[in-house]
Amino acid sequence: MEEGYQKESLIKNITELEKEEQLVKNIIKTREELKNNNKNFDSADSELVDYYIYQIKANQAKLDYLIKLAKVKGISIDNINQLKYSNYEEEIS
Repeated sequence: MEEGYQKESLIKNITELEKEEQLVKNIIKTREELKNNNKNFDSADSELVDYYIYQIKANQAKLDYLIKLAKVKGISIDNINQLKYSNYEEEIS
């Protein structure tokens, strides 16, 4: 049980700036996933069309939510569009 409390306290120690950075990274990641889903849908076999439709709808709903959350926090969407994707790629590697 004690481990659960430690994990929760670590989450609470994240600063607002770090939360905003994570939100921006999630927006960028979701936007890229949505682009990939659209590309895959264009070249999908008939058996996978439904799958990609589902993925596109899910990622679009997620992106809409994240952008709404960013606007509530006062994060400019124009700044997100100008961010370089390199920071996100470094985390993946």
